[in-house]
Amino acid sequence: METFSDQFMEFHPIHGANVRLDHSGTQATRVESFANGVCFSKHPLNPGEIFLIEIEDKELGWCGHLRVGLTARNPMSLEVVPEYSIPDLTDLGDSWVFAITRNHNKIIEDPVVEEEAEGGLAGGQRLGRGEVEDGAGGEGRNSMNPKTFFTDSHLYIESVRIPRDKLVGRSRPGRFSHILDDLYKTNALPPTARRSRIGVLYVPKGRDLADMHIVINGEDMGASAKGIPTIQPLFAVVDVFAATKCVRIVQVEYGFSSLQTLCRKAIQKHIVHRMAIDWLELPEALKHYCKYE
Repeated sequence: METFSDQFMEFHPIHGANVRLDHSGTQATRVESFANGVCFSKHPLNPGEIFLIEIEDKELGWCGHLRVGLTARNPMSLEVVPEYSIPDLTDLGDSWVFAITRNHNKIIEDPVVEEEAEGGLAGGQRLGRGEVEDGAGGEGRNSMNPKTFFTDSHLYIESVRIPRDKLVGRSRPGRFSHILDDLYKTNALPPTARRSRIGVLYVPKGRDLADMHIVINGEDMGASAKGIPTIQPLFAVVDVFAATKCVRIVQVEYGFSSLQTLCRKAIQKHIVHRMAIDWLELPEALKHYCKYE
């Protein structure tokens, strides 16, 4: 299944008290404290449609990182946006949120646990290991085969097919960016680092049920929540929490590429390295787009 969506992804105007959105509605910054940074997608997600964000800025001195997930609660129905996605939002029910850690591992399928959980996750639950295990080992983090990453143009999650070209972040243009690019492409970038890209989507599993998947820098982390009811629309949840200061939405194109994307690919094809874009006589906005995307 390949999702064809022409909707422009934005954050919902309803969000945590400490969040400020930019004029485009695609960048969310927490301006105070470490909490009240809960954001939602402006529109419900379609099956197999990824809500992809990139970490733009970090803030030292806080313990904990970004949290992402899904909720069946329409943000318009909330009297007050919860201070925390975990546990405040999940305790309300119908929300599934995952804490992203520095050493994030893929979820290992346990047949025994799977049998016990066949009833699904009807209510909101705290998912993931949480920040208390940030220092734990992450041997599975770089398990993706680099060869597969370079040769496959799409990421496949069961029946879902997602273009790979936007799933992995790029290093900031600079003196050593040509070295950093290889680290990004091989998924060596830590999940909570600047430029890291994290996405959430749900995959249909039978009638009116789905599994939630987290994608980190082009790698599927597995089904972090199973048996999610899909009778009600599902919104993406992004909690700009603690050490994560600012995130922006990355637009993913499922069908024909936009003219902007075609121009970017044509330019990149004829240069030795993206830093050489600075030498071209192009509008600054186009140069920025070509270097970062």
